[in-house]
Amino acid sequence: MAAADWGAGGAGGARLGALAEALGASEQALRLIISIFLGYPLALFHRHFLFYKDCYLTHLFHVVSGISIAYFNFGTQLYHSLFCIGLQFLILRLMGRTVTAVLTTFCFQMAYLLAGYYYTATDQYDIKWTMPHCVLTLKLIGLAIDYYDGGKDQQTLSAEQREQALRGVPSLLEVAGFSYFYGAFLVGPQFSMNNYMKLARGEMTDEPGKKPNSVGPALRRLGLGLLYLVGYTLFGPYLTDDYLLTDDYASRPFWFRCAYMMVWGKFVLYKYVTCWLVSEGVCILSGLGYNGRDARGRPQWDACANMKVWLFETTPRFTGTIASFNTNTNSWVARYIFKRLKFLGNKTLSQGLALLFLALWHGLHSGYLVCFQLEFLIVIVERRAARLIRESPFLSALADVAILKPFFYVAQQTVHWIFMGYSMTAFCLFTWDKWFRVYKAVYFMGHVLFFGLLFLLPQLHKVMVPRKEKLKKAE
Repeated sequence: MAAADWGAGGAGGARLGALAEALGASEQALRLIISIFLGYPLALFHRHFLFYKDCYLTHLFHVVSGISIAYFNFGTQLYHSLFCIGLQFLILRLMGRTVTAVLTTFCFQMAYLLAGYYYTATDQYDIKWTMPHCVLTLKLIGLAIDYYDGGKDQQTLSAEQREQALRGVPSLLEVAGFSYFYGAFLVGPQFSMNNYMKLARGEMTDEPGKKPNSVGPALRRLGLGLLYLVGYTLFGPYLTDDYLLTDDYASRPFWFRCAYMMVWGKFVLYKYVTCWLVSEGVCILSGLGYNGRDARGRPQWDACANMKVWLFETTPRFTGTIASFNTNTNSWVARYIFKRLKFLGNKTLSQGLALLFLALWHGLHSGYLVCFQLEFLIVIVERRAARLIRESPFLSALADVAILKPFFYVAQQTVHWIFMGYSMTAFCLFTWDKWFRVYKAVYFMGHVLFFGLLFLLPQLHKVMVPRKEKLKKAE
């Protein structure tokens, strides 16, 4: 059978469709998983045969493999990525290192993505061309900003900006190789053009002049990814989004509705964790995950990390989960959106606009806006609560009682994951009629609790924090 027959919609897809049905998955989901795991043999090939070869061979390999993966998953719809990459190259060349180029890139790439969301939208989570395109959008916007920074006086840039600033003029092949890199084209992670060029030059290695010792670290991330895949495969069928919308769920006791939302909210994230860990392993194996050496001289392989697994599983705080989950994308937003809004002079406003960007980047459904609005609210409340406990003599003394700490931890984890599931409800159900129905079934408890605490905590702070503590804090 011809290779083309295996493209999305091709005749060879019938076999994949039958296999997907036997596994209880959709054909598109199976194509996605196959494509992510294909990164390992591709990375091994690059590592063994191209690591110290001419750069153009590496770029060409990435373009061919990436386009092949795009065609396998989305058929002829890969033209969307081809068009945006080609136009982005023209923007860089014709507009140069200017604010106009940055603004044009941001407006065009985001408008193209949002138009894609609008014309392909359904009320379900579909694996379609917009999924890798949202990753590509961030990549191309970051490229334009780094290119702009490369033309500025380096003394005016922060250390982070100087590190990522692109001083050379990239060719079309380099931009295409950067965009289609097989380890990150579908689900990320994000990485800069500078790091990609270091990979192409053979500099992303812990032993200069030799191939990177990346097999062990890559296999460890792969192993973790497989562990999460097994967990999601075993428990996912019993914890479905659809059950939240059933009359049976609504008729259950309140405690059951909360417990189901809590456990579902935990496991629904495992499909994302699986994809990111497996993809990170590909990046590590290729060398792209190399991040220098730590204070003890040990090589670090976390340049493309999207998950801090231990923190994700143990943190009892919302801010901890945010810091552990999708970290690479969060770092991108912090670097290119949040910190670039410093001129507003208001950290809270900058954070709110950054979260609004993230919500729109995910899609046009109201559920995304509700989810990130809740995240913003909960983080503010959590910080105020932590400040109250820290500054109140009574509460800080109570929190330090050793025998009570395990009980506090369990209670905090329970609250944490109930309301993490509450937030994820809007994210996963997309449309207002669905998430509104579920929130109504639990009496909008998250909104009531956190909006209530938003106004109550300042009053409690006045009552429970002595004046001398407030004066000491002011000093």
